[in-house]
Amino acid sequence: MSQELVSLVRAILTFIILMLYARILGKQQISQLTFFDYVIGITVGSIAATMTIDLRIRFLPQLIGLTTWIGLALLLQVASLKSRKLSKIIDGEPVVIVHNGKILEDHLAKVRLKNAELLETLREKGVFNISDVEFAILESDGNVSVLKKSQRQPVTPEDLHLSTSYEGIPTELVVEGKIVRENLEELGQTEKWLLDELKKQGINNLGEVMYASLDTSGNLYVDRYEDNIKVPPDISDYPGPN
Repeated sequence: MSQELVSLVRAILTFIILMLYARILGKQQISQLTFFDYVIGITVGSIAATMTIDLRIRFLPQLIGLTTWIGLALLLQVASLKSRKLSKIIDGEPVVIVHNGKILEDHLAKVRLKNAELLETLREKGVFNISDVEFAILESDGNVSVLKKSQRQPVTPEDLHLSTSYEGIPTELVVEGKIVRENLEELGQTEKWLLDELKKQGINNLGEVMYASLDTSGNLYVDRYEDNIKVPPDISDYPGPN
């Protein structure tokens, strides 16, 4: 077997194995990337790349090494769920870096976060004045959670004692010109009903529809492929306020 074919077969096998192991480790590896997860991801990726292109090393020993790393990561993941102390050692713990509008310099130094980086992160959260912050917490995955002071938080209907209706999640009915039949059946509606509703909006061909959904109030939202909206090529061309 030629080296090119061996490399191709190895790549396919490694891809399948990584997909399997990724399912075993779960979504936490992606959605909550701690330093530990980062190290595991880099190492596993490096081993997988070697398995694919380094034909001097036999495939089986590399597979054993990859499986060992995945096994240890899974073992520590399960163990950290049962032991808070171990979880703190592996993933770290949240650190308060701003309290009542005051930066906690010693905590900032502890996590080696620069003042400029903190200010940039706060601006990304829509906070331009530190005095507006009740708490800012550096999470174990590196994100900063911000709680504004009560007087700086937006007013909600509850604050104004206003009643609201249930909104829920819209149900997809058409995606890229194709009817999502299981959703239509779940709503107790027929394809004829959907086509009639589309005709009311001047749509006679399902192929014109990029996306359509029905909200919990019974309103049908439709986005066409051709919306006939003229969009300026540059943001500077957008009209400003009157």
